[in-house]
Amino acid sequence: MNKELRKRAALENMPLMDYILKRISQVEKESTTNRTIFAACPNSIAVLRCALNSAKRNNAPIKFAATLNQVDLDGGYTGLTQMEFVKTIKLEAARINLQSPVIVAVDHGGPWLKDIQSKEKWNLEACMDWIKKSFEASIQAGYDLIHVDPTVDISIPKGETIKIETVAERTLELIEHCEKFRVKNGFPRIAYEVGTEEVHGGLADMKVFTLFLDLLKKGLKDKDLKDVWPCFVVGKVGTDLHTSTFDPEMAKLLTKTVKPYGSVIKGHYSDNVSNPQDYPLSGMGAANIGPEFTEKEYEALMELDQIEKQLFTEGKIAKSAELKSKLWKAVIDSDRWKKWLNESENPNDFYSNSRERQEWLIKTGCRYIWENPEVLASRSKLFYHLESNGINATKILESSIEKNMDKYFNQFNLVNLNDLL
Repeated sequence: MNKELRKRAALENMPLMDYILKRISQVEKESTTNRTIFAACPNSIAVLRCALNSAKRNNAPIKFAATLNQVDLDGGYTGLTQMEFVKTIKLEAARINLQSPVIVAVDHGGPWLKDIQSKEKWNLEACMDWIKKSFEASIQAGYDLIHVDPTVDISIPKGETIKIETVAERTLELIEHCEKFRVKNGFPRIAYEVGTEEVHGGLADMKVFTLFLDLLKKGLKDKDLKDVWPCFVVGKVGTDLHTSTFDPEMAKLLTKTVKPYGSVIKGHYSDNVSNPQDYPLSGMGAANIGPEFTEKEYEALMELDQIEKQLFTEGKIAKSAELKSKLWKAVIDSDRWKKWLNESENPNDFYSNSRERQEWLIKTGCRYIWENPEVLASRSKLFYHLESNGINATKILESSIEKNMDKYFNQFNLVNLNDLL
């Protein structure tokens, strides 16, 4: 199925993602059922495997949206380069004989969106040089889509917003670089995702949004890239890191705005959203979910940790793996939890936060330390202890994550989509 769709897309000189969206649009006209592509952020190997398992069970495409913090030339926090990431997906897909289309994408590729660049206050030139090399590596590895996102600029004073003209200019520079590299080296066409999430509602914001699209359209034409147009435009649809309510009316407005340009709206921060069924009803083209699966992985590991404690109490193991304490220590020592603090919170004392807040910071931050050697060793020992006692730890972990993934395949009307593509 994956290979067949890629062949058909190539025959029509289209990127795979664009071709799938085209087929979905054609199918929608026949069935009146809208669909939203589910994009999983692969913040761990477990999440990657679960996404493939869930895609197989639901007979639907799966999209991976990997940030450069997760997967990059330096390995990211998953420990994988772009080439290793794609190879891992292929090997895991082959292991379960997956036939579903798999779309591999860069998520949030832009200056200062890689944590080290912001932390060390790199200048623009250094940031752009790194991002361009990262994009080249992604194209070489066989990625299908790149999200070009130069919407952050740490040189801008606090409280001010980056000019939309600057966002458009840097977006064009990065797309042009990708296309020149791709064509020069004979790689297949790739899809693009662009946009700013700075649309909070109101006429002024919509004017900025449409101005960005117009600047992008003109710029691509001027660069002789008029046949290169992003299939996804990121839109602010009510969700962010601290909210879980999707705004259908804003989504409909944005969808209507980008349709004449030939794009669909992509939602970010769709984790734990309370009304996922409204995504397809509003015409949303795709949605990213990531931290939610980290939370589920953490919760499943804590369940396994409790089972191990009971086994220890019963004398069925000699010494516990103490995964929870090692995991908490690794997150705290990493300082990555500080990234998610509010202004009123103390970055010098993790334990000054409420117990509920500590738990949230650990759940959010544990994705950064899954590959920590001590955490890996403790996790491996935990699984050995449980499986030695007849408990399928892997199944418990994966079922917890996959249950939530299945929810999105169902609510986004993706079940058995492969049969229609």
